[in-house]
Order: sequence, then C-alpha cells, then structure tokens
Amino acid sequence: HVQLVESGGGSVQAGGSLRLSCVASHYTFKNYCVGWLRQTPGKEREWVALINSQRTGKYSASVEGRFTVSQDNAKNALYLDMKDLKPEDSAKYYCAVDDMYGGCPPQQFRYRGQGTQVTVS
Repeated sequence: HVQLVESGGGSVQAGGSLRLSCVASHYTFKNYCVGWLRQTPGKEREWVALINSQRTGKYSASVEGRFTVSQDNAKNALYLDMKDLKPEDSAKYYCAVDDMYGGCPPQQFRYRGQGTQVTVS
C-alpha cells in the first residue's frame, strides 16, 4: 500500500526557514497532482503548495513567494522549502498525492501522510 512519510518539521522563530520532506513508498511520481496541505486545530485543512500535471508549482496566496514545492522522482520524494516563516504558518503539514488525472487540487487527494508539525514563534 502507498505510504507517505513526512519529516523536517519543528519549532522555528519568525523569519526562519524549514525544509519539509516527504518520501513515498509504493507510489511512483508521474504527472499527477501532488503537494502539501496544512491544518490547525479548529480549522479546515487547506492546500498550500501543489505541483500540477504540467509540473507547474501552484501556491496559496498566503505562502506565495515564501514557499517552494519541488519533487525528486529519482528519490520518490516531495519537498517544501519554507522561508520567512510567520506565526500564522504554524500548523501540521501533510504531504498528499493523487493517482488519477483531474483537477489540482482534487476534491480529495487519494493518499495523505500522517503529517509533521511546524511551529513558528
């Protein structure tokens, strides 16, 4: 079965940087929609950075210019480079991938990891 394992979360001061990584097992990155979601308690999960079928990065307005999403097919990995972090970026971040062509983001990603916590103070 597909497994997505995130790492790289932690605590950082405002203005700092972090790199999140997601390694996939039993999943091959093709031209499907993949990306990163985040969620804080009491709020709905939201997408923050995606790579669409044209392999173009797409970002939510709140992170545009500060976050960069990338993937390494050789390592079967997805990354999220975050800079100039703000307290409002504090959330649990999830790696998510799809396995069919359609909208990006899809209504619901086919697979999602367990998440990694990012805390900005």
